[in-house]
Amino acid sequence: MQRPLKIVSREFPLSDAFEAEIREKASGLEHFYSHLSGCEVTVCAPVIKHHRKGGPFSVHIRLTVPGKELAVDRQAEEELSQAIREAFAVAGRQLQDYAREQRGAVKAHTGPARGRVVRLDLKLGYGFLRASDGHKVYFHRNSVLNNRFNDLQVGGAVSFVEEEGESGPQASTVTTA
Repeated sequence: MQRPLKIVSREFPLSDAFEAEIREKASGLEHFYSHLSGCEVTVCAPVIKHHRKGGPFSVHIRLTVPGKELAVDRQAEEELSQAIREAFAVAGRQLQDYAREQRGAVKAHTGPARGRVVRLDLKLGYGFLRASDGHKVYFHRNSVLNNRFNDLQVGGAVSFVEEEGESGPQASTVTTA
């Protein structure tokens, strides 16, 4: 990697063992794509309520490759190790797909992506989608075609075009599937 690995922990101190696991898995990503230029891993824990232990933990990975940024978001109900393993497995698959695309082995996906609504705030006019590959994508009510934002429901299937926004992936031209 051209830039050093960046590990961020939110809401809790990350143990040396988990940090070592992340470093080991991140170093293995170059096996899938040798031109990987950067990797940022953010680990989030739930805000712990009275007498509650465990998840859901979430792991967010941002991979920088020439001309593109790949994103992975994974959650695990109880085990942080599970979320780390799953996130890096998806990251490896995304890098393999990207490498095949760069070699011309597969045609680049040009049609709309598919996903499901996972969060919706009707009052504030925004929500989040979970794309079919598992990463989260923000959308605003203005992105929903035909003024159908209020018709969306959590769990509902949608098609969308993804683009890189100021704060990460965002959807445009969202339609119900």
